Amino acid sequence: MERRKFIKSCCITTAGITVAGTLIQSCGSLYYASVKRDADRLIVPKSEFWQLKKDKKVARPFILIKPEGSKFPICIYKVKDEGYVASLLKCTHRGCELNVGGGIYSCPCHGSEFSIHGDVLEGPAEDKLKTFKIETDNENIYLSQS
Repeated sequence: MERRKFIKSCCITTAGITVAGTLIQSCGSLYYASVKRDADRLIVPKSEFWQLKKDKKVARPFILIKPEGSKFPICIYKVKDEGYVASLLKCTHRGCELNVGGGIYSCPCHGSEFSIHGDVLEGPAEDKLKTFKIETDNENIYLSQS
């Protein structure tokens, strides 16, 4: 095989693998839930954490919401029996949108990692993520935006 053809084949293969990996990762378990706004609160039904798989009710570990007018999504993790934690998916280092997976948030731009509670696990970011005060009742999760 000619050197040029070989290099071209390698480049095409590498690009194809990269695109396929991104598509597979993005098709995983990301779920955008419905959200309503009430004064200075966001309201998310607790039922958004449930999905039907093969006629079985299965719990999602987290959901994403994208409030109207927000550039970045918010991730809500279910922790403990009725506890929830919500963080804005905006890296505090340079403002990139964070990826969710494996129980952490990771920055695709510079490699910072955060816990689901917003704490910095790995730099270069030094500041915690923006988190939201949460209240719940039997049916809903309320995120305070103030």
